[in-house]
Amino acid sequence: MKTNRRHFLKVAGVTAMGLAAGAGTAAASYLPHYDHVAPNHDHLTAGRWGMVIDTRKFHHKEDFLPLVEACHKYHNVPTIPGNQEIKWLWTDSFHHSFPNKHNEFLEEKMHHQDFLLLCNHCKNPPCVRVCPTQATYKRADGIVIMDMHRCIGCRFCMAGCPYGSRSFNFQDPRPFIAEQNTDYPTRTKGVVEKCNFCAERLAEGKLPACVEASEGKLIFGDLNNPESEIRHILAENYTIRRKPDLGTEPSVFYII
Repeated sequence: MKTNRRHFLKVAGVTAMGLAAGAGTAAASYLPHYDHVAPNHDHLTAGRWGMVIDTRKFHHKEDFLPLVEACHKYHNVPTIPGNQEIKWLWTDSFHHSFPNKHNEFLEEKMHHQDFLLLCNHCKNPPCVRVCPTQATYKRADGIVIMDMHRCIGCRFCMAGCPYGSRSFNFQDPRPFIAEQNTDYPTRTKGVVEKCNFCAERLAEGKLPACVEASEGKLIFGDLNNPESEIRHILAENYTIRRKPDLGTEPSVFYII
């Protein structure tokens, strides 16, 4: 009996040491994905970042291209043909973008117009609640962001997002990046990705790349500050949000 007990304790001890060593190795090999968003002394801050898209200033499909190109080029978003497309910023029709805004007397141009889409950085983000590893989380300034190194590729967040704002890397995306931006990390196979409101640029005191390229078509600012430009624009214009009935409280508004 004593021999058996001694043997059990020996095996248990070795096992515990192995687990501890494994955990240590894992912890040592873990590198946070957000080093590139460490703020400098010029960083921009807000209580809750938000965006207004003035759809009245987009007249042709080509008007969206500079914005999408600026975003995807800066964030190393690959161009993968077929049904494995990765997208941070894209366009879609009124009916797909605002499925609960239909009526039989809708203005004719709405049937043919495209709308700019991105992550809505919801006040109540369902993607955060369903992520089992906390790879997706919401910052104090309202930005819903990802730590790619924590992502295990379960795609619960994709199922939880009602806006289709997330893409999954079914293959290594790096061969499909035409010109790599070394200031922003690339992703790997098996990882979900999405818009991050350019948190890394805000940390350097810069506006999001799409806003900078929009020439006034997009307005970005602090929704919690009643004196901010975005609050004045929201007070002076009728705006809609995508699927507001879901209670997610999107931080992206559209002037129609």
